[in-house]
Amino acid sequence: MNSVPIGLGIAAPKKSVDNKELPKELDTSDEWIASRTGVRRRYIAENETTASLATEAALAALGHAKVSPEDIDLIVLATVTGDYTFPSTATIVQRNIGMSKGVAFDVNAACSGFIFALDVADSYIKLGKAKKALVIGAETFSKILDWTDRSTCVLFGDGAGAMVLQAEDSNRGVQYCKIYSDGNYADSLITSGGVSTTQTAGFIKMNGREVFKFAVEKFRESLDELLRDNNMTINDVDLLVPHQANLRIIKELIKFSGIDEKKVLINVDKYANTSAASIPLALSEAKDAFFSGGNIVFLSMGAGYAWGSALIRL
Repeated sequence: MNSVPIGLGIAAPKKSVDNKELPKELDTSDEWIASRTGVRRRYIAENETTASLATEAALAALGHAKVSPEDIDLIVLATVTGDYTFPSTATIVQRNIGMSKGVAFDVNAACSGFIFALDVADSYIKLGKAKKALVIGAETFSKILDWTDRSTCVLFGDGAGAMVLQAEDSNRGVQYCKIYSDGNYADSLITSGGVSTTQTAGFIKMNGREVFKFAVEKFRESLDELLRDNNMTINDVDLLVPHQANLRIIKELIKFSGIDEKKVLINVDKYANTSAASIPLALSEAKDAFFSGGNIVFLSMGAGYAWGSALIRL
């Protein structure tokens, strides 16, 4: 039994902020930000929350899949910016969409969250514990940004993306998913607070150079391993969807892999780094290419450090 994607949906806050609209106190410019990160715009939640964005994306994905909420057995929602300490944001989405059975819960793997959530949902389906699942990545990172810290606040944005998976007795669907973590690097990308330490959410703190270096390294390792384990070459990849952290990281990926740049989804310029939402947000701009068939590869690296890869064949 395989997990087959049958629907995609996204949501973004109403407010968008391009580089020229950022506070003058940051002493930065569109040219400086774009040349170093590729980011030109991001969406900032004002009246929206992580749950409301996740709900909107989930409903859009269900509509695209032509599936009723009552048919969903499982919601796995990846986020580090949940609405509340508890309950899980997934259960709020469960209520909002009218899902009347099954189970809903969150996973926390920061920017790798969507692949981690996909791996969990795929396992449920392969074990026969779910027939239809919603995998969601949703974040409101603007809530944990220090807007006086130029090294972090220009990088991130808010949004949500969702995918509907369906159990099928076929060769299509999720073929491979491998996830990793290494807590030795936990302090390199971290918030300055938390419930049991400071009783606050804190702000993002990042060792930019170390994160960049590690991301490039793990993208390379994960891609090489995926290709080797599936007896593929880079020419067999029809669509590559990397986590949208930084355009320079993606350019390095294109360079060392030798993949045709036209096969790589890039939208970091439009949304910035939306953490767990970035892969499904990127997919939304290539629905036709995604569902037209072929080998689709996801790559991610995030805080923890946590990283992973996935292969979907349609």
